[in-house]
Amino acid sequence: QVQLVESGGGVVQAGGSLRLSCAASGSIVRINDMGWDRQAPGKQRELVASITRAGDSTAYADSVKGRFTISRDRAKHTVFLQMNSLKPEDTAVYSCNAHVASLYQRQGRDYWGQGTQVTVSS
Repeated sequence: QVQLVESGGGVVQAGGSLRLSCAASGSIVRINDMGWDRQAPGKQRELVASITRAGDSTAYADSVKGRFTISRDRAKHTVFLQMNSLKPEDTAVYSCNAHVASLYQRQGRDYWGQGTQVTVSS
């Protein structure tokens, strides 16, 4: 019914930048909050950043504050994560998430993408 597809992952050297994108598609009525989380091997999933429907409020994990910026394009049902000054400890699978009301589930539910690998080499 609703799909989230990420793109933009890859391999980058420490200090470099990457921009992740996540596009939602399907029987969408309304997309509320969107966000990104990540999971590194052997570690718990970590919420990286989130943004409200209007885009007027954002939140970040302490580990990425000042380096990552989340934004969205409501018209295109897309959320972005600009990652600067990347560190080896940022290496993880990054997944987007969104709370979406669809034609078949008007009250809304959370959806996640498959994830995209980000590898930062030292």
